Amino acid sequence: MTSLVRLRLDISYDGSDFAGWARQPEQRTVQGVVEDALARIMRLDPPPVLTVAGRTDAGVHATGQVAHVVVPYPNYQQISGAMTRRLAAVLPPDVRVTGVTLAPDGFDARFSALRRRYEYRVSDEPTGVPPLDRRATVWHPRPLHVDRMNAAAALLVGEHDFAAYCRKREGATTIRRLLRYEWERRGERLAVATVEADAFCHSMVRALVGALLSVGDGRKPVEWPAEVLAAGVRDSAVKVAPAHGLSLVEIVYPEAGQLAARAQETRRVRTLAPPSVPLPPSVGYPVG
Repeated sequence: MTSLVRLRLDISYDGSDFAGWARQPEQRTVQGVVEDALARIMRLDPPPVLTVAGRTDAGVHATGQVAHVVVPYPNYQQISGAMTRRLAAVLPPDVRVTGVTLAPDGFDARFSALRRRYEYRVSDEPTGVPPLDRRATVWHPRPLHVDRMNAAAALLVGEHDFAAYCRKREGATTIRRLLRYEWERRGERLAVATVEADAFCHSMVRALVGALLSVGDGRKPVEWPAEVLAAGVRDSAVKVAPAHGLSLVEIVYPEAGQLAARAQETRRVRTLAPPSVPLPPSVGYPVG
């Protein structure tokens, strides 16, 4: 029997011309392109299957995506010193594999991750997004007040049921731990959100951004996004922000000896712990 080896791949891509990460019939996807490139340079048929840290939607970019793949060791050994160079020669210019390493014991690109960090770029320049930035920056036609956005974002941080900000999937939990949500100015007319969590559910980041844009331009009060969260249902007033402003920038993993334990913990079904002290019915649970 041929021995197998697990590899970690670090990947960057411009998501503009991809139908998202996940392989789909008759669609150009990041997974499909990278798997086909691996099959070509390693002479594998069928292509190997990648497991990714975070499935990105159509139009979403990545500078810090991580995936793993299991391949026959002899095929890997023949090109182990030149994999990134060979992949660069066969991959299209809108996706790069920036690193290939032997994965440590217990490593799972998806389940071993401690947290994922995204950035979202918004320009409120009155004349629109500069042409060279248009593929990764969204234009907002109203001036944004970052201090208001940060006050609203602080009320969302913590472990909550984010059903109001997620597209529900049958059998999947919407409980997540939002570790960081901050906005900053990078230049006079560019506002950048940093959103970090242990994991995200479908469309969660873009919905959180959409809610905060309504606060930043004054259409909604600072408390409104937290009220939507507490209600626990999708609100038609929350507009999901466009995909092309979003980039996955970092996946963080524990030390090598803790990878398997982290993967096992992540697979457990999440539940919210009840409050330690009962609250009066008129008060309700805290939102942040």
